[in-house]
Amino acid sequence: MNQGFPRLLGDIGGTNARWAWQASPGAELEDISIQPCGASASLEVSAKAYLNSHGRPQPLWAGIGVATAVTGDEVRMTNSDWRFSISAFQQSLGLERCLVVNDFTSLALSLPALKATDLRAIGGGVGVSDRSIALLGPGTGLGVSGLIADGKGRFTALSGEGGHVTLSASDDGEASLLGALRSTFDHVSAERVLSGQGLVNLYHAVCTVQGVAPQALGPADVTDAAIAKTDAQCVAAVEYFTRFLGNVAGNLTLTLGALGGLYIGGGIVPRLGPAFDETLFRQYFEAKGRYQGLLQSVPVWVITASTPALVGASRALDVLP
Repeated sequence: MNQGFPRLLGDIGGTNARWAWQASPGAELEDISIQPCGASASLEVSAKAYLNSHGRPQPLWAGIGVATAVTGDEVRMTNSDWRFSISAFQQSLGLERCLVVNDFTSLALSLPALKATDLRAIGGGVGVSDRSIALLGPGTGLGVSGLIADGKGRFTALSGEGGHVTLSASDDGEASLLGALRSTFDHVSAERVLSGQGLVNLYHAVCTVQGVAPQALGPADVTDAAIAKTDAQCVAAVEYFTRFLGNVAGNLTLTLGALGGLYIGGGIVPRLGPAFDETLFRQYFEAKGRYQGLLQSVPVWVITASTPALVGASRALDVLP
């Protein structure tokens, strides 16, 4: 029976394209490679460069997660200039099958395969094994997904764009920041704050509210200054990032009934290191009034594995049409 191997697997974000090769069912991923999206003119060029650099033959199937909504054959990336036709990509690489899904759908499908060493726990109790699981991850953008339980031991990966929901404030301080952000953005989505650029946006908002002239800082600069505690506005920006993340994560958990737990993916939270206040995150994650007790029992994990979405891309080929 044709099982679609060998496979080309991709995880395409707004900044980097990650590729891997899987030779056979259950085989470990090989030749994992990370390429800046800006180094290639298109997805096709990036994929072919990867295959050529590793001397790989033509793959039979390809499974690719992309950091944007996939609603048809034409795909346009949200946080990069790449756009492509799935059918044209499939034809160009001579693939028998090409499946393109949202990158956080891929990541959600990888969650059951993660090991304890791939995770860092942030409080809560023990997840309920037959209940839904929530997933979000600040990176170049804000990815949101989950595994929805059917009550019979099976799960469906959620495909959506929850990172673009409207951000809300839980107190006057947060409301002041949102007011400052609205002077720049017509719509202040969760992604405008909970992402790499979101850290910079928060830093500028803090400076505006405090009447301080902002410096020309990038996401890494804000992070480094917050870790070193050398800039009060950077420290405040990361604190508000943590608060907003807890709030949004709690909302998602309640919306999905995710008593199986919440997973945090993306590169931002691991990069924040000691500047990410886990106690503060739990405080805002659980601050849901009459449902505080319920959320206190929900476990939260930070994903520390480097390329789990590539595993999920292969899983997507197995379970999605």
